[in-house]
This record gives sequence, C-alpha cells and structure tokens, in this order.
Amino acid sequence: MTSEPPVNAAVTSNGSTNQARLALRRVLIDTYHENVAYMHRECDIYRAEGFKALSKVEVRTNGRSILATLNVVDDEAIVACGELGLSKSAFAQMGLDDGHTVTVSQAEPPESIGALHRKLGGERLHLEDFKAIVHDIAEHRYSKIELTAFVVATNRDELDREEVYFLTQAMIDVGRHLNWHENLVVDKHCIGGIPGNRTSMLVVPIVAAHGMLCPKTSSRAITSPAGTADTMEVLANVELPIEQLEDIVRAHRGCLAWGGTAHLSPADDVLISVERPLSLDSPGQMVASILSKKISAGSSHLVLDIPIGPTAKVRSMPEAQRLRRLFEYVARRMQLSLDVVITDGRQPIGFGIGPVLEARDVMRVLENDPRAPMDLRQKSLRLAGRLIECDPDVRGGDGFAIARDILDSGRALAKMNDIIQAQGSKQFDHNQPGLGTLSFEVRAPHAGMVTSIDNLQLARIAGLAGAPKVKSSGVDLLCKLGDEVQADALLYRVHASYPTDLEFARQACKKSIGFCLGNAADMLHAFVEF
Repeated sequence: MTSEPPVNAAVTSNGSTNQARLALRRVLIDTYHENVAYMHRECDIYRAEGFKALSKVEVRTNGRSILATLNVVDDEAIVACGELGLSKSAFAQMGLDDGHTVTVSQAEPPESIGALHRKLGGERLHLEDFKAIVHDIAEHRYSKIELTAFVVATNRDELDREEVYFLTQAMIDVGRHLNWHENLVVDKHCIGGIPGNRTSMLVVPIVAAHGMLCPKTSSRAITSPAGTADTMEVLANVELPIEQLEDIVRAHRGCLAWGGTAHLSPADDVLISVERPLSLDSPGQMVASILSKKISAGSSHLVLDIPIGPTAKVRSMPEAQRLRRLFEYVARRMQLSLDVVITDGRQPIGFGIGPVLEARDVMRVLENDPRAPMDLRQKSLRLAGRLIECDPDVRGGDGFAIARDILDSGRALAKMNDIIQAQGSKQFDHNQPGLGTLSFEVRAPHAGMVTSIDNLQLARIAGLAGAPKVKSSGVDLLCKLGDEVQADALLYRVHASYPTDLEFARQACKKSIGFCLGNAADMLHAFVEF
C-alpha cells in the first residue's frame, strides 16, 4: 500500500510528481452563488502551479470535486500557507470538515467557450450550443467575467424567440425535475417590480383549499424590499429539504417555500447573481428563467401576472403584449398551459412594503379583517379565480366567485394555517406585528389628489430602511392613488431598526417622497385586463 502524499506537496509542471494537497478551511464569506477558493500568496503550491488571482481551479477529494474562482490572500488569519479556504457555499458543496486534505489544480477552460464567443460575435446559436453553455454555467465553470459576457450577449433583442426556447430547454435539462403524478398541477407567478404584491400567499391557500395541487417555490428578494419567500419566512420556515417539501405538498395540496433548496434551475440562480447588479432583465432571459423553474417544478398550468405602469418593469401595453406573445410561444413549445394576465402596476399592492408589513397585510386578508387592503384582496381573488378555472369541472367565469367563497368562509385561512404548521410555524401577530422601533413620517407637501406613486422610489426607501434583511423594516402606506389629501396629511410611515438605516431612508425621502399630488385630470389611467 502506498502512503498518501503529504499536505502542501507541490505538483511539477508536467504533473508527474506529488499531488498538490492542502488542508481545507471554511472561510465565512458569502460570495452569493459563486464558488471562491482562497490561497496564501506564499504557499508553495501557489508558486509551483503558477496560479493567478481570479483563475479557475478544481478542488478534489474522495471522488468529490468543485470548480472555484481563486482569490489570493496575504493574511494568515484567512488562510495559512498549508491551507485552501473555501467560501461558505463552496465549502457546503464539498460536504467535508475543516482540515480535510484536498488536491487543487488548474481547471480546464469551459468546453462551451467557443459557442459563447460565437454569440458575442452576433451569431444565432442552436439548442446544443445553449445546452453546453448552460451546463458549464451550472457547474460553475464560467468566471464572473464570462458570465457577464453571456448575459450581455443575450440581453434585449439579441435572442430570437426560438433561441429563448432553446435557452429555456437547456436550463430545464441541468436541474432537478419534480413529478407529482397528477394531470393538473397549477402555479401563479408575477414578473415582479411592484412592491407589496404578495398575491401568491393568498392564491396558494385558496386554490389548495379548492383541492388543486400548487407547489409554490418562490425566490428571495435581491434588489426589492421583499420576495414571497422573505415574507413567508415571517410566518414559517421556508428553507425545506426537498423530501419535506414534497411531503407537505402531497399532504396539504400546496406550499410556500424558498426555491433555492430544490435546485430546479441551478443555472438561473447563477445568472441572476450577474443580472441583478447590472440591472439587466431582458425579455428572453426573463422568459427562460420563469418558465424553466415552473416546468421543472412539475407545473402543467400557469397564470402569469404582467403588471404595467410608469415605474413597473413593463411600462406600456405594446411592450406587455410583446412579452406575452414570447411567453406564450415558449410555453406552447414546452406544452405548458399558460394564461397571461396584464394588471395595474401604477402603484404598490397593499399597504406594506417589507416582509413583516406584507405578512400583516396577507394575514388580514385571510382573516377577512376590515383593515385588510382591498386591492390585494381583489387582485388575489381574480388570479386565484383564473387558476380555479383550469379545473375541468369549473365553468369559465365562475372562478372568481368560487375563490371569494373559499376566502370568505375561512377555508383559505385554515389551509394557510395548515401549511404554516407543516413548514414550521413562527410566532406572528398581525395586530402587533413587531415593526422596527425607529420611524419617521412622510407628509403631503400640499393639498391635492394622489395622482402617481413611484414604485421604484418607495422600494428604494424601504430597502434603505433595512428590508428585506431586517424583516421588521419597511414602508407603511396610508394613501393610495386617487385619494384626496390635505396639506401635511400623513402619506406613509418608514420603519427601521437601526439609526443608520433610518437616516439613509430619510435622506432618500428628502430627494423624492415618491408621491405626486395634483388634480384628477393628471392621473394616468390603467388600461389592463382587470
């Protein structure tokens, strides 16, 4: 029997001598969907191998391997010369303890890099090209620079509709697929951009109470003040092992969980880490992202909400119709039944912006509380009604009334409570929701009608106040479009838990409060389907 090579043994240029072995060390840095390795500059292996900062390395041991971007450090408090540090997510993927010996070597360039270069040159790619690129992205073979190049090369009109279908199919192929062994599996999704739009947390219990299977896996916020998963986390655990998620859905006909643990479209999670800092959300990438996750989750029928408004993602009806046609084309190719609904995106939905405030609004609607926001209730009922009409036993046009009866009767609340208990209930009282103890009020500078509300500015203010990381922070609206207000009337209240967050939000309000006051003739009317 041969003995294992010693830790920190160098590899020669021809690879014929000792393997490069280092002791694994967990580095508590969140690198957000990027595997990062850390090596000391004075490490013998670093010098012998000719590693460079930001190059790709392959880390191996016991049949396991990951690819990571190398960062070079000079501080032994981070990693010593005989160690290889891994970021939090990379360390978790290896599934090993600190001190375990690993080998490290230069990673081979991604096989799909040629296809990427052709796309950068303006060529049209085929299905096999996208499959190769997406596979390498999911395997973390692309650096951040290469990822950015792909995102930019496929931005806006750089993809034709068949290429969007190819990208969607490729993203499905690299992820996990759920099969519920039922003919009717429903879901609802919004393209985003509207603060407080927590309709999913009402649609799921309504349609599940009707008996339909609705496995809702949602995202966390990246640039917005709250995602569905962030808000649901106020009420229950959302990070569920896939086996537990499947058991909950089968037992209760629905769930509201974070999608990150399901690995339904792992390449999309990596791409989002580049798209969001660049504020890129092209139609083709949006379609591929949404539909790949829904199809991988086993959905057969999807209701898609496209809000339009001057500060929404989609700002005109022609743009909404173009996006609708693209969604419908790809969904048809994927044999997914799709119902696109164009909705009013001129202002936030509900009163709260931020996880705790949005959870408060949701529970008030479920409990038929007179303080519940009527716009959140009505929009949720209409979306739930569209999904219920996917049931072959329901006549077209009857869905809204069925959804309203389920909500008014308390059956939706009972179903939501069942789901909360199954996922792991947290203490929450919507009458005393535990908001940030620091606050300030924003008041009307003069009398008039509220003629416009800036979604982007209010989302920014809530984010500066701490949302979604600090769940008790956010913006609590007291006025909506069409309201007549007097000078110095209270428009909204900002909540924070830390003085610096409060001051950041206050400074943002000084630049713009996000409300315009004027006459009825100044208000932009919505041309939407409901």
